[in-house]
Amino acid sequence: MTDNVIISNQKEFERIKKSIIDAGAERLHILADFDRTLTMAFVNGQSILSLISILRDGNYLTPDYSQKAHDLYDKYHPIEIDPVIPLIEKKKAMEEWWTVHYNLLIKSGLNKKDIQKAVDSGKIRLRDGFGEFVEILKTYQIPLVIISSSGLGREAIEMFLSREGRQTDSIHIISNSFEWDKNGNAIGVKQPIIHSLNKDETAIENFPVHKVIQDRKNVLLLGDSLDDIKMIKGFDYENLLKIGFLNEKVKESLDIYKRNYDVVILNDSSLDFVNQLLRELIT
Repeated sequence: MTDNVIISNQKEFERIKKSIIDAGAERLHILADFDRTLTMAFVNGQSILSLISILRDGNYLTPDYSQKAHDLYDKYHPIEIDPVIPLIEKKKAMEEWWTVHYNLLIKSGLNKKDIQKAVDSGKIRLRDGFGEFVEILKTYQIPLVIISSSGLGREAIEMFLSREGRQTDSIHIISNSFEWDKNGNAIGVKQPIIHSLNKDETAIENFPVHKVIQDRKNVLLLGDSLDDIKMIKGFDYENLLKIGFLNEKVKESLDIYKRNYDVVILNDSSLDFVNQLLRELIT
């Protein structure tokens, strides 16, 4: 335990933990967001939002892409984070944002090579302890299901994990995905589009991984936003431990994170607590 780890309700946390331990590793799976949850929120003092933010800022595509992408961000991001706007309106705006942005990416000539350049930029970094994390999952055959609204989608996450030597059979990715031509150019986007506010509508049962986890009804959920909690919606779980990464604005957000997450990890810290907890759960 460190100053950067806060357990919201110790008694309830221990109760759920014991129930998961009693059921055994074969009943457990991990459900996680990707950007700023499994990856660092800050790299070399710079805030990193996602892989697509690197592409947007890196002049990889046509000369006008970056400005147009920033204009979309400036228009829609305030809606995304506005606590007053009704959720149904925000969801509609997010759907519109990403539909327009994906069309912009395609018109700007997005190629798989551009995604690889963003992946190779060195601006995305896995949290310390991620290597140990995936080794535990691999050793004990515990599935990790990543549900990500990443703008560059499943291909980018797969490329990044492969580059880091961390892609394993234990990892299953549910994210947006492009359609490509024979030359690696993006020509379409598969529906439905997953964005930050509709993870509660992304039913795991509609994906092949559901067969892998349907009997693993004990879940360790990892996220960095309050909306990430909704990833579990629709899954018939028995025991759930929610771990939230509060990477910035700790003073302003800590109380609401404590109300929604069983454990809050502060200040862009490592996965050490998660790894320690995992070892307790499976041994």
